[in-house]
Parts: sequence; C-alpha cells; structure tokens
Amino acid sequence: MDLQALADLFATTYNADPNVQKAGELQIRKIGVQEGVISALLEIIASDTVDLATRQACSVYLKNRVHTSYFIEPSRQRPEQNPIAQSDRDALKASILRLLAASPSRAITLQLAATLKNLILHDFPDKWADLLENVKALLNSGDIREVGAGCVAALECKNILPHVVEQLFPTLVTIATGMLNTPPSSAQEIPTMLHLILKTYKSSIFVNLSAHQQSPESLVPWGRLFFQIVNLSIPPEAVPADEEEREHCEWWKAKKWTYATLGRLFHRFGNPSQLPSPMKKEYAAFSQHFVTSFAPEIFQVYLVQINLYTSGQTWLSKKCLYHVLSFYTECIKPKATWALLKPQVMTLVSRVVYPQLCFDHSRQQLWESDPIEYVRASVDEYENFASPVSAAVSFILSLASNRTKTAFRPMLDFIYSVLSSNPSPPQKFGVLSMAAALGPFMMRHPDVRGNMEQFMVQYVLPAFSGEPYLRSIACDVLGTVVKNGMQWTSNEVTQFRLTKDHSRAVAIALDDPELPVRVQAALALTKMAEAYESVRDAIAPQVGKVIQDLLKLSDETDLDVLNNSMEAMVERFQDELLPVATQLTERLCESYMRLAREGLAQQSNEVVPESIDVDSLLSEAEDDKVYGAMGVAKTIGTVVSAIESATDTLMRVQEIIIPIIRFTLENKLLELFDNMFDLVDSLTFRTHFISPNMWPIFELMYELFKSDAVDFLDEMLPSLDNFLSYGADVFKERRDYCTKVFDIYQTAMASQHLGDNDKINACKLAESILLNLQGHVDDLLQDIIKIAFDNLDEGNGYSFKLANMEVLINTVYYNAPAALHLLEHYKPGSSRVFFDKWFAIINVDSKLPTVHDKKLSILALCKLLEVDVSVVPEVLRVGWPGIVTGALNIFKGLPQAVAKRKALEERLVDEEDDVDEDDSRYLNLEGEEDDDVWDEDSAYLEMLAAEGARLREISEKRAIDITDVSDVSEESEIEEELGFVSLLDAINPYVMFKHALENLQRKNSALYQAATTMLTVEQQTVLMEVMAVAESQNTTE
Repeated sequence: MDLQALADLFATTYNADPNVQKAGELQIRKIGVQEGVISALLEIIASDTVDLATRQACSVYLKNRVHTSYFIEPSRQRPEQNPIAQSDRDALKASILRLLAASPSRAITLQLAATLKNLILHDFPDKWADLLENVKALLNSGDIREVGAGCVAALECKNILPHVVEQLFPTLVTIATGMLNTPPSSAQEIPTMLHLILKTYKSSIFVNLSAHQQSPESLVPWGRLFFQIVNLSIPPEAVPADEEEREHCEWWKAKKWTYATLGRLFHRFGNPSQLPSPMKKEYAAFSQHFVTSFAPEIFQVYLVQINLYTSGQTWLSKKCLYHVLSFYTECIKPKATWALLKPQVMTLVSRVVYPQLCFDHSRQQLWESDPIEYVRASVDEYENFASPVSAAVSFILSLASNRTKTAFRPMLDFIYSVLSSNPSPPQKFGVLSMAAALGPFMMRHPDVRGNMEQFMVQYVLPAFSGEPYLRSIACDVLGTVVKNGMQWTSNEVTQFRLTKDHSRAVAIALDDPELPVRVQAALALTKMAEAYESVRDAIAPQVGKVIQDLLKLSDETDLDVLNNSMEAMVERFQDELLPVATQLTERLCESYMRLAREGLAQQSNEVVPESIDVDSLLSEAEDDKVYGAMGVAKTIGTVVSAIESATDTLMRVQEIIIPIIRFTLENKLLELFDNMFDLVDSLTFRTHFISPNMWPIFELMYELFKSDAVDFLDEMLPSLDNFLSYGADVFKERRDYCTKVFDIYQTAMASQHLGDNDKINACKLAESILLNLQGHVDDLLQDIIKIAFDNLDEGNGYSFKLANMEVLINTVYYNAPAALHLLEHYKPGSSRVFFDKWFAIINVDSKLPTVHDKKLSILALCKLLEVDVSVVPEVLRVGWPGIVTGALNIFKGLPQAVAKRKALEERLVDEEDDVDEDDSRYLNLEGEEDDDVWDEDSAYLEMLAAEGARLREISEKRAIDITDVSDVSEESEIEEELGFVSLLDAINPYVMFKHALENLQRKNSALYQAATTMLTVEQQTVLMEVMAVAESQNTTE
C-alpha cells in the first residue's frame, strides 16, 4: 500500500476546505476496511517524516476502528462494521508498545493508550501471552520514554487479572520511588509517570485489594511512596503561576491520586468498624492492622499539611484539600481514629471548614461575571464530589450526626461567636452557610430548637437588608429551618407578625435585581407555602404569577430544583391553578421545547474527546439542557395529576402536551423517553380515552421499539397497556395495530439482548392483548402459544418462568377449547407438559404468590370446567376431575394473599402520611460518645455488600447447575404490584367458580361426581367456605 498516498488522504481530514475534508472522510471510510490499511497506519504513526497532525489523525482513526471493529458480537453486528483482518491484528499487537514509547505528542499517546486498552480487553491473556513480559521489559529498560510507555500499559493492564498486580506493582513502586530522588522541576516526564503509576494503583483497588497488596511486602513500600509524595514540597518554578493551571498540572495530579488512594484504602478496606460483614473474612485482619498502624500515620502527615496550608506556608489544590477533608470525615466514626481527631475538631472547623464557606474572591467573580453559573454552583455545591466546599460540609454534618455530644455545641458556639463579633459580610456569609448546612440538626436538638426564633430574628432577618450574597444566604437559612419544622412563638399575634416579617422579606427578595437572590427566595417561598397556612393564604390569589415567576427563573437558569418548586406549588394550589392550567401547560411546553431543541443541538454538535476525564464529564452533565427538560416534564406531569378531576381541562391540556411527546420521540431524544412515556401513561390512564392525536404516538413507540428503543419496554409497558385497555375498539378495527403490539411481544421474547425483566414485561403485554381483545385476536393465538411454550424452561429466575406460564394460562382464559387444541396441534403431548407444570405450581401456595397470580389461575380453571370433555385432549382426560381440586388449593391461600396485599396498601398509605423524620437519624445523643459509631450510611453499605454477596452466590449456584435453582427460588421476592390494573380485578373468583361448578353439575353430573368425591376432608371444607363466600357476594356480582 502506498504510504505517502494514504498519509496525504488523512491530511485532508483537517483541511480548511470542508468539501475537501468531506471527500477525504468518505474515501477513508471506503478503503479503511481493506486488509493492510491498519498496518500501514501503524507505519505512518511511527514515521518522523510525516507531519504531526497527519500522524494524530491516523491515531484517532486507529483508535475508533479498533473500538468499533476489533471485536464484533455477531448478533449485534451493524452493516457498517467490518472485522479487522488477522494480519492487521497481529501488526497491532506487535507495534503498539513500541509506538507508545516513540509517541511524539501527548495527543497521540492518548489515542494509542485507548487502542491498547481495547486490545487488552479482548486478547489478553489468551491471545497475547507475551504482553506482560513486554511491559515489564519496558519498565526495566532504563529509558525514560520506554518506562513511560510501560506505565501507560500497566494502567491498562491492572484490571484484567489479579496476578498482573503481583508481577508489575513491585516494579512500579521501585520506579516511582527512584523518581522522587530527582528534585521537582518543570520537566513533565517524571510527574506524568508518577501520575500514571499512582492512577494505576488507585484503579486497581476500586473494588478489591489483592492478597499481595495487603501484605507488608507491598503495603510498606507503597505507603512510604505515598507519604513521600504527600510531603513533597514543589517549588513555585516547577508549576504554573496561575492557580487554575496549577490545579491541572502533572505534579498536582500525582498528589491528587496519592491523596485519593490513601482515602480509598481507609474507606473501603482499612476501617474495621465500618467494614461490611461479607468483606470481613477477606479484609478483617488487614483493616485492624491498617486502622491501628497506618491510619494514624496518614492522620499526622495530613495534619502537618493542613497546618502548613492554613499558615500560608504551602498551597493545596482543591482536589487534594477535598481528599484531606474526606479522610478526616472517615475518621469520625471509628473509635481508634476519633481519639486522634477529637482534639483537632474545632481547629479544623475554624481554620479549614469555615474559610471554605466564606464569600471569597472567586465567588464574587463568578457572581458578577456569570450569575447563572453562580446559582448552579451554589445550589449544587454540596453535591459536587470533588469540591473542598462539599467535603467541608460533609465533615461538619458527620460531626453533628455522629459525635453530637462532643462536637455539635462547640460548632454552634463558634457560629454565635463569629456572628456576635461584628463580622465582615464575607465572614457572616461563611457562618450563615454553616448554619444553613446544620439547620436540620439545630431544629432537632432539644437544647437548641427553642432558641432558633431568636437566632432568626437577631442574625438572619437583618441579613435580608445586607449585601446581595447575604440576602441569598438568608433565604437559604430561612428555607432550611422552615423545611425542618420552624414554629414561631406560641403567642398568636407575635407568631403572625414574625411569619409575616420573614415572608415579606422573601417576597421582596423575589423581585431582587440579583438573580441568585431571586432563586433562593423562590426556593424559600415554596417551603414557607408548604409549612404555613398564612403564607398560603397570601399566595393563593396570585399563585398564577408566582408560578410564572418560577418558570421564568427556571428558563433563565435551567435549574432542576426550581422545577421541584413548581411541582410543589402546583400540588399545593391545585384548585387555584385550575383556571390557568391550560396557559400554564402551554408555558411549560414552550420551556420544554426550548430545552429539548437545545439538547438536540448539543447532541448534534458533540465531538468525541481525545481523552475522557470524569470531572469534566460531571461538570458538562450539570449544564446539559436535557436535564432541565426532564425537570420541566416532571412539572407537566404534576399539572396533569392536579387537574385529573376536571375532564374538559385535562382533554385540552392533553392536546397541548402531545406535540412535545411527538417531537421527543421523532428526534430520538433517548434521555427524555422515560419522561415522555410517563406522560403518555398519565394522560391515557387519567382520561380513560385514547384521543385521535394520541394514536400516532403509539405508532412511534412501535417504530422506536423496533429500532433505537428496544430496551425501553419497561418504560413503554404502562402506556401500551393503556392503549389496549382504553383503545380496544380501535385495535379491534385495526389489524395492523394488533400485529404491531403482538410483534413487540414476539420481538422481546426472541431477543438475545433483553433480560428476564424485559421478557416479563413482554409477557404482561401478551396478557393485556388477550384480556382486552378477547375474541378478536384468534389469528394470533397459535403464535402466542408457540412462543410461550418454547420458553417454558427458559429464563434465569422464577419471576420470568411464572410470567411466561401465565401467558399460556391467559390463552386458556381467552378461549379454553382453542388453547387446548392449538397446544396439541403445535406439538402432540404439549398440553400434558403444560398442565403438569401448571399444576405443579398450583399445588404449592408460594408458587402463585400474588392475588393476581391466584385469581388468574382460578378463572382459567373455571373456563376449563365449562369445556366439553369431548374436545379435551386424550392425555388430559384422566386428570380432568383434578381441576376442582386445583382450584380449591388456590382458594385455600387466596384470603392470606388478599390480606397481605391489603396490609401492603395500608403500609404504603401510612408511609406517605408519615412525613416526620426520626430525630435519631440526625443526632447521636445516646450511648458512649467515644465508641465506634454505626449509622444509617453504615447500614446502607452493609445492605449493599450483603445483596452483592447474595447475588454472587446465586450466580455461582447457577453456574454449577443451571437446571437446579431450587435453592435460590425467587417466589418470596415477587411482590404485589399495587399500581397494576387488570380487567380481572372486577371479576369475583368466588362467584365465577360457584357458577362454573353448578354448570358442571348440571351438564356433566358424572364428572362433577368424580371431581367432588376425590376431595379430602380439608378440601371439602374449603369448598363449603368458597360456596358460602360466593353466596354472600353474589349480590355484588
């Protein structure tokens, strides 16, 4: 292949002329699949005589080609995918490490590293046996570029096999330790390799810590390295002068990964008091050693760095400070580390936490230059998992909840002391931010909540007249204490005045010229409206304007939290909003369309990054317009719920909403599909009617399921069921619609990519077809029976086996004689196979766990009692009298199932009514103050670990014997679906069984005699009870 011609072709991909660029890309797409092209690209990338930009273009193409086509799953192969020839695969593995070592730029290194990652993923170790030896040779070569390539390769190898860690990591720690003998400079090779080595170690311990890494032979040298890097003083000339640039330089990346690694070791493996039970067997000894010997050293080393930082003698990056504070937060609950932390608590609060919360220069700059971004950052600041502010807040929250008796009052005393010392506005902002964070605890502490009224009047209310940022934080504090049960003085007159004073301050803030103030005011007003009747009375006459103001703010900021406020207002003022519901929906839909279009434009303009950085992905996600659209869609759904009783208004609102649903589905905005399917479900269910304009939505759903949205069946199912339930007449007239909905069932059941849950949904869809279109899908019955019968022994769990079985049971209920005939027609003897399996679950109460399961089988058995014995397959006739016995076995457990369902419904109502939160979740006022603490977070991690262990056990048992899963039966896990509505709900099984039995007695007395004389005494008793219940309920049939 002509290398020069190929290089020239790739040079066109960055040509200034878009026509030349496009022509080049088309030609590359045409020839790129030919054997030998990849080998040629490897030569071009290695050639120093080729322009650097061309070599980079070749490396990008190489990465993408390997990613999409190195391994192609046959069942998922797309037309444009062409396998890579074996000769090119061999060339890739032979050249990739050498290319990494000779890479002329970081950009090319990133592309080659991504390529290597895919090669390792698919070929190592079975098809690339010498990789590890080659990597070790690079690491031990002594050539800095080859060592760097070895570090890159080690990073990509670390998650494949445990023995990789044991073979490579001793070399890596030796290399890294040796590098620290060279004083830090502005040269990037050493910090870059340190960064890669540390990242490799951190990535290797994300889930497990190998036996080698737990041993002193590994822990000691790596620990020594970590401490050296933490203590390493980096001279100013070695890093950029600009702080933002310094944050991202290689030296501080190396430090960041060091802090992160030490934190991970302690959090997941080295904290015995918080170690989940399933992990104790593997890590108990290590964690005990770590917390007593290693954690105290980390504590002291970090304390030195904090003292240097707070005294201005050193600089810490934001992410390093985040990890330091996160480590100290982890030290709060274990007894061993709490003893170290306890004397330092207030020093850390006053010298580290408090300064992080003050209104500093960077906040001021952001407020002035981009108030919208300031709002987003401030509202979500505590959720930013790489921010020292979030770590600072987490630290004081953990102190307040876990070490309440020791730490809570001193922190409050600090807040009061600053507020009483005539602080500067930025300082006042800092302590009020602390108060906003600690507000839920202050409102629950028995010795503090009584003083909160004075606190609000003396320190918070005056802040509404201060600087804009003070007005903003005052709204935040007020909203927090109101949300957590703030009640003003018992004196009615004073109570009214204080409520009015604070609500008036918030109302004024709603019209503040500064956007951040208006946003916080809107949030505070919402909480006050939910808490105080007097505020609701004041808002009610102008609630339409308030909602419009919220919507305007939401449009300005795209903040989901404002959508939550709108939802709360709509729920609270349903009657008042009814007259303006149509106009409100129009505005919400306009807002949604704007966000959706901008989100679509974002997707269209996306460029695949050269490298993926988690932090950048998180920050980009916060700005994504699609998330704003999700929030608006939820608010639209709340409006629909609020106007449910006003049918005419609901119908008008539906017609306004349908276009946004169509736009979303037509443009395949997959991230918004959940919200749209929720709206379709809500509209069709609440109107009990399918409008003409809604049917195109059904057609779109089918088309999408067959293309881009095959894995959205779970979200589609409620809407599809509604189409069948409330649009049955249209289905009966439109055979193409019947074919479409059946095809969804058929496609899902045949799919190799969908799991049990999706196939369970497919079975529910088949049930909906059979129940709602009874007598109108006879032509589909044979295919439904074939699909269900072929899947009788498929699936991994009992939930799917039962759902599939119930499709066959539904065919019996649909048309019993036809179902029996078609079963035998498909495969002789298949009816006996089906009945044996059916009665096997009928005769074990737990095998039909829900009311619906039991009811469906009873009603289907009733249909069988009406079948003329002459059409019953010969293989079933001997056992035919046992139908009555089977029905009675189900009836025996039906009352308990009904009672269990009723109890579940009542519990759900009780949980909805019980909105008060347990104070013990916030405050630890019991027990010994200095003991280990086990809180809700600890219990949650314990639950996750236990569930993970259980699932692994199930998986291992199934791997041993896929045919015997009796030990891991899921019957007990199948719960009542309280939101599930079926046509069977209106049918009384007792009355229907009584009628079926009486008809049997009248039409076939011999069979009746045989069926009843074979009953045991217990079954005869159940029969009498069933007949008595049927008699008593017959008047309500």
